[in-house]
Order: sequence, then structure tokens, then C-alpha cells
Amino acid sequence: MSSLRPFHLAFPVHDIDAARAFYVNILRCSEGRSSSSWIDFDLYGHQIVAHLDPLRDAPKRADTNQVDSDAVPIFHFGVILQRSDWEALAEHLQNLGIDFLIAPRIRFEGQAGEQGTFFLTDPSGNGLEFKCFADDAQIFATD
Repeated sequence: MSSLRPFHLAFPVHDIDAARAFYVNILRCSEGRSSSSWIDFDLYGHQIVAHLDPLRDAPKRADTNQVDSDAVPIFHFGVILQRSDWEALAEHLQNLGIDFLIAPRIRFEGQAGEQGTFFLTDPSGNGLEFKCFADDAQIFATD
């Protein structure tokens, strides 16, 4: 298996300026290349790209599935952080008064895959999850 490399993810937004403000000012992503219809962001070393979709409506509630008693948005993306980075980001967002879809908590406590997690949405309604594991060997654990 090859060494882990950054992933690339493109996603739709309804307002390119609102996306820029959220990803740069709220999540503290650095901005890469851009045009009037897309922006590259550095999300903890991964390349995510907001693409303007002029037909996309304003934010709407996403469909969810139940995961450990939480209503998790079916479409979401995010990153797995070191515990200290996860805690710092959660504190930063709480200090900004950000509304979480799912507030920071420990999921699957005492079970395989125990993890810190929280969810929020960007201005276009895209779900984002930030996770941490005490032990990265638990990322794909089944028992």
C-alpha cells in the first residue's frame, strides 16, 4: 500500500463569496488558486474546491441517517485530526458562536472505533465532519 496522500474533493456552493468567507475566516483554510466560479482551499493539507453551481438553491436540510444516536447528514465530508487539533478547532468554533449540527462529543464510547466528532454546515448547506481518534489503529476497527 502506498503512503497516504492528500485527497481532492470538489463540491457545489450557491455563493462563492460566502464560501470564501466561511472556509478562510471560520475554518481558517488557506486559499489557493481561484476564479469567479471556483476556489481551491487547503483543508488540513487536503485540496477541497468550492465550485459555483448557479442552479443550487440556498441551504436546505440534508437527509440523515442515525449513527450512535445522532442524525448524521448523509452527504458530508471532513478530516480526521489529531486530538489536540480537533479540540482547538471545536473551541475556536464554539468561541465564534457557530451552530453545530452535532456538537463536539465522543461517539462509540468504549467500543471499536471510539472517536471525537462534530458536524457543521457551510453557507451552502454542505455537511462537514471533523473527527479524532485516541488511536489511529481504530479508524477502521470492527471489533
